[in-house]
Amino acid sequence: MDNFLKATRSNLQDLEAAVVQLKAKAVRTKFEDTFINGDIAVDAKSFDRVDKLTTAGQTVSMGTNGAALTLDKLDEAIDKVVEGKPHMLLMSRRSRRKLTALSRATGSGMLVTDSNEFGQMMEYYDGVPIGVNDHIADDQTVGTSDDCSSIFALQYGEGAVSGLTAPGGLTAERVGSLEAKDATRVRVKWYTAVANFNALKLSKLVGIRD
Repeated sequence: MDNFLKATRSNLQDLEAAVVQLKAKAVRTKFEDTFINGDIAVDAKSFDRVDKLTTAGQTVSMGTNGAALTLDKLDEAIDKVVEGKPHMLLMSRRSRRKLTALSRATGSGMLVTDSNEFGQMMEYYDGVPIGVNDHIADDQTVGTSDDCSSIFALQYGEGAVSGLTAPGGLTAERVGSLEAKDATRVRVKWYTAVANFNALKLSKLVGIRD
């Protein structure tokens, strides 16, 4: 009987840990969404998205009504970031496919796949890692076109684009037993935001059409 109780207790703890892990992943997904779409004018508990942190002088446009991606325009957006190359190009999956197809078609050799410092395989454009964010929309409106997307070039860290967080970072807090039901509650919380401490460390290319 004791062994049964120990096994049951262990399974419950494993289940609770799995639930907490899922909640933590949901918080991470919420952060990725807010990083691209956040607006404190709409949600006071949010933070302003990276798009709003990009100044007009750091914005490169594909045209009044948008246009197909070109390497020249992408290079222009990259060159807007000063004192070294961007640490990342952040784009949608569609934009990554367009960049891959464009690189192949032009034979530029600017797009390569290599491992990062963690041993993970990544794509690089001219030495800049390519990151994909599934919350970057491909139906943005530019002029008369409503099938546009954006690419962000950014440096991150001190004096650049930085994440802000309360002491302790993402935490799990046990609330305890609930009165209305036979259950316990664990609260996963993360007080965080994003700031850009130098306008020249962030740029964007807008109006990228399908």
